Amino acid sequence: MATNSNYIVKVTDAKLMDVQKALEQAGIKVRSIIEVFKEDSTSES
Repeated sequence: MATNSNYIVKVTDAKLMDVQKALEQAGIKVRSIIEVFKEDSTSES
């Protein structure tokens, strides 16, 4: 029996498709990916 789970993954400098490909290469079936927040992490000096 399959179990559906939801996770939050925080990444740095990765595109959505890169994350999906990495998960699928690890044998994880991806049903959907939703971007919930994006911030610019550059620091000003």
